[in-house]
Amino acid sequence: MESKSAFSRRQFMELLGVSAAGFGLVSMAGCGGGDDAKKDEGADAPAAGGTADTITYSLTADPRAVDPAYFDDGESAVVSCNMYEGLYQYGKTDAKVSPCLAKDLPEISDDGLVYTIKLNEGIKFHDGTDFNAEAVKASIERQLEPNRNSDMPYASFVFGEEEAGNGVASVEAVDDYTVKITMRAASAPFVKNLAMALASPIVAPSAIEAATDGQAITNPVGTGPYKFVDWTKGASVTLVANEDYWGEAPKTKNLVFKIIAEGNTRLTSLINGECDIISSVDPASADQIVDNGFELFSEDGMTINYMAFNTETGKCTDQEVRKAVAQAINVEEMVKSIYGDYATVANSVMPTWMAPYTKDVKQTAYDPEAAKKTLADKGITSLQCITYTTARPYNQKGGSDLANMIQGYLSAVGVELSITQYDWTTYKTKVQTDPYDICFYGWTGDNGDPDNFMNLLADTNWSTNVAHWQDDEYKALIAEGLKTPDGDARDAIYLQCEEMVAEKQPWVLISHSKNLLGYSPKVKDFYYHPTGVVFFKGVSKEA
Repeated sequence: MESKSAFSRRQFMELLGVSAAGFGLVSMAGCGGGDDAKKDEGADAPAAGGTADTITYSLTADPRAVDPAYFDDGESAVVSCNMYEGLYQYGKTDAKVSPCLAKDLPEISDDGLVYTIKLNEGIKFHDGTDFNAEAVKASIERQLEPNRNSDMPYASFVFGEEEAGNGVASVEAVDDYTVKITMRAASAPFVKNLAMALASPIVAPSAIEAATDGQAITNPVGTGPYKFVDWTKGASVTLVANEDYWGEAPKTKNLVFKIIAEGNTRLTSLINGECDIISSVDPASADQIVDNGFELFSEDGMTINYMAFNTETGKCTDQEVRKAVAQAINVEEMVKSIYGDYATVANSVMPTWMAPYTKDVKQTAYDPEAAKKTLADKGITSLQCITYTTARPYNQKGGSDLANMIQGYLSAVGVELSITQYDWTTYKTKVQTDPYDICFYGWTGDNGDPDNFMNLLADTNWSTNVAHWQDDEYKALIAEGLKTPDGDARDAIYLQCEEMVAEKQPWVLISHSKNLLGYSPKVKDFYYHPTGVVFFKGVSKEA
């Protein structure tokens, strides 16, 4: 059966909040998607009897890494969020923040610059070493300047930059179970950032020390409900239940993440029983899943699917050229043609149910005649495009259909578009190394905060900001938004950011997708979180 739940603006306002309910949590509650039940005395890890030992989940590509400091992709996050935990966690179905490895929500100084965090005691990493304040300090400090390197894509996003005057200035282990984090400037989303599946989870110091200097950890060690077993590149990642987990025991012994790039192959693997859950379902296959007796998870995603211009080099550094290209594209027609009822036209960088979304942001209107004239006047007769072939959560069809339709729109206004396509893993490198005028990308929100979307275009890491757009006025707005408390004033700042993106056109906004996954009716308590991960601790499968 299809899940038809969808977010409302009111629900999102609740989603944005930091949950105060966590203050009274039992100190040994455990993490994982907001499940705060205490572990039963003497409980064993996998359930016996009528429960299967293994759940198999399809990924569309290999993870980039199994080290939270070294990835920015959903595949890595889905795997790693079951091995690692952070100081804070989100709710099972929302982004409300509550304590996890931390005992309580932080004590924050009046000026918003000092966070004092008390930690739960008695927790062990998978290798038996102690979780404590020094572990937290080591996990964060390796991502601060000057320790961080260019392969840590989320470090500046989560922990800030010295040059920008934001983020974390220092981390101090006050005692064994107290951490003090001092900020350079107040940051409204910082606690939400600390619950993210990327950069924020706490990694065992022993694993950091064992890794090659400057490279990702390949033998991951966290505190989570599952432990790493094996990663066969291009084939699968295997995890096993942590029998010594400090919280409620996982319900399934083994998790196997199969890498299946092609959509029809994923569908066949579900129908044939080779996978229990398949991700990034092609909208054209949705009915087939239901007709074959499987469940279709369909819920409004926290996503944006967009085309980015290279604003640094090439033919689209000119804002008028970018505007003209945008005028040539009939976005509404394109979205309906490619995605049908499983996506909505994006009028905003943020999804329609996120504050401060407003339908009044005026995106560039379709006007092929005006586009043709401007592009001819500017001497633009050809453009170079790179795109990805692999399905993504924000674009289950992959980037090929988008590129081909835009090639047709541009041809109609006298511009030849050359297209080079790569699988997702290769594309993640090519988008940083190869020349292009336009490329396709997207985003799944990590923490339910507007900064998480709007800050993309202020980032200096080109793996995140593929438009290479750097605008001082825009960056000033982002800085103001970071230090402004949630409310109308903060909403107004991000609305200005939206309007500037629409005016200066570093992106052409395309669509907001539904999260589409197929799964066996034998799988129980499965939920695809709005942040694009799956917490498997409470998920089981009938034998």
